[in-house]
Amino acid sequence: MLSVFTMHEGQKGYIVLWYTAKKTQGSGVSAMPDDRGFLTRLRQHDAAAFTEFFETYADRVYRLALGLLKQEDDAEEVVQATFLSAFEAINRFEPHAQLSTWLYRIAYNHALMLLRRRHAVDPLPEEEDSPPFPVQLVDWSQLPDQQALSGEAQEVLRTAINDLPVGLRAAFILRDLEGLSTAECAHIQELTEAACKVRLHRARLRLREQLSSYFSERV
Repeated sequence: MLSVFTMHEGQKGYIVLWYTAKKTQGSGVSAMPDDRGFLTRLRQHDAAAFTEFFETYADRVYRLALGLLKQEDDAEEVVQATFLSAFEAINRFEPHAQLSTWLYRIAYNHALMLLRRRHAVDPLPEEEDSPPFPVQLVDWSQLPDQQALSGEAQEVLRTAINDLPVGLRAAFILRDLEGLSTAECAHIQELTEAACKVRLHRARLRLREQLSSYFSERV
């Protein structure tokens, strides 16, 4: 499923298309309240509480895992491993954190372990030179919606996101796709907030560069 949002850097507005891949559709479940009563039920291994917990967050864990691993089978494996780990470690959860952030961190770590075991992992962005300034700056807001959302444009976007180094891709997915705060993204990736902002900035610049070259011919 594709969505559109407008981002601004200085006075230059531009549109970024992004996709979310959901294993199940239309659950319509709102965010889980991090109340002590619900946490107590989870720690008591209440089956209904874990079912509610799973139904609330399974799609989100799957989206993150699929974005990082690019393979549905791998993403499904991460979902299973994440909730098994959460079930086993729920008594060690610290109530000052949010359950959702804690779960994302477990999923992120499982995804990285799977990447290291099965695939080559890109260098961390801190090892790269300073991010290049985009050669082309295109005001995509002038594009008709049907053109911006064409099948071809969606495929260009998917390729651009998948081509990001894993660290940059994770920052972009967590912050811009899942809508987490910078502090939450930094906690999940075990970074300082400053380092997380650097990753996100580099991810956005890379995407803007790749997508500008495509949309410049269509504005």
